[in-house]
Amino acid sequence: MTATMDEHQEGSTRRNFLYIGTGAFASVGVASVIWPFVDQMNPDASQKALASIEVDISPVAVGQSITVLWRGKPVFIRHRGASEIEEAGKVDVASLKDPQKDSERTTKPEWLVMIGICTHLGCVPNGQKSGDVKGDYNGWFCPCHGSHYDTSGRIRKGPAPLNLKVPEYTFLSDTKVKIG
Repeated sequence: MTATMDEHQEGSTRRNFLYIGTGAFASVGVASVIWPFVDQMNPDASQKALASIEVDISPVAVGQSITVLWRGKPVFIRHRGASEIEEAGKVDVASLKDPQKDSERTTKPEWLVMIGICTHLGCVPNGQKSGDVKGDYNGWFCPCHGSHYDTSGRIRKGPAPLNLKVPEYTFLSDTKVKIG
């Protein structure tokens, strides 16, 4: 009887090995078939390249603004003067629809970086170019529905519910900013 017991244990060991080997082989096969489908959902190289941009801000004089494209959206970069910074700092935050201090919207007070898309219906507000109508608060004005933004990009009047969004950005140097 002991001989059959050893044969039975040896057969179980072989069977277990075959089950484990077959399962491992099948798992590798399934993974190799599924991986291309999962990998194709990743963004392509052109989208990864747009994830962040570096902008040279050295030619932007005090009082001037530039517009750059980041992820297909206009980003307003304004070199604010002392009077604009002071004006933005004096605003009673409690009176705003979307209460936010100017210091919460800027890393360096003289540089305002924000996405130039109205938070009402997605229009691009005026106020970047000289000669543009800047609205009642000397900032930006969306002519489509009459939203007025101040010198910090905060909504002050009109149907827009939120301030102009501030993207993630860092200063790489005094003359270069990285957005994204």
